[in-house]
Amino acid sequence: MQEQYRTVARAGVHESEINRSRFLCALAPAATEEEAQEFVARVRREHPTATHNCYAYVIGADASVQKASDDGEPGGTAGVPMLQMLTRREVCYVVAVVTRYYGGVKLGAGGLIRAYGGVVGEALDALGTRTRRRYRLATVTVGHQRAGRLENELRATGRTVREVRYGAEVTIGIGLPEAEIEDFRRWLADATAGEARVELGGEAYGDA
Repeated sequence: MQEQYRTVARAGVHESEINRSRFLCALAPAATEEEAQEFVARVRREHPTATHNCYAYVIGADASVQKASDDGEPGGTAGVPMLQMLTRREVCYVVAVVTRYYGGVKLGAGGLIRAYGGVVGEALDALGTRTRRRYRLATVTVGHQRAGRLENELRATGRTVREVRYGAEVTIGIGLPEAEIEDFRRWLADATAGEARVELGGEAYGDA
């Protein structure tokens, strides 16, 4: 797995007007290719009278899945420059749909490439990006008497607390960078006088 990846901070729409054509770039995070395709379908339903709804998406922390569509624009003038902008900005788990309402002035191949790629770049600037780091999932188990204070200390030291469950004992789900696991074991033993125990699980990504 990649140590970290960057994606769009939130879903949103950015609009530009170029030679009387309206270009609306809808951007959204997408965890899977299916999510990306559903987003494309939703935008198309929202703009049934648009001249074109072109799209590009990049899925996977290593950008292993990349797809693009010109949706009727001349080949290589819409989806490809959109995809190139996403990969140039090194964002993934992201989908972009650019909706065009033709304004009566032809842009030519070069103009279309600049317009479609440019509006995606503008949308990324407007919505911002966030970095997600790879974490090892871990579960800390501790008695009720120490649980509240331990949870507060975990948060105060910047640990990613994912969930807290109360049963016979309290279990606290956290995320740990791989390099910090041994330091965390020592810290936990000191913080709880050896009363807490930690079990390691699988891996996931979380906000850096």
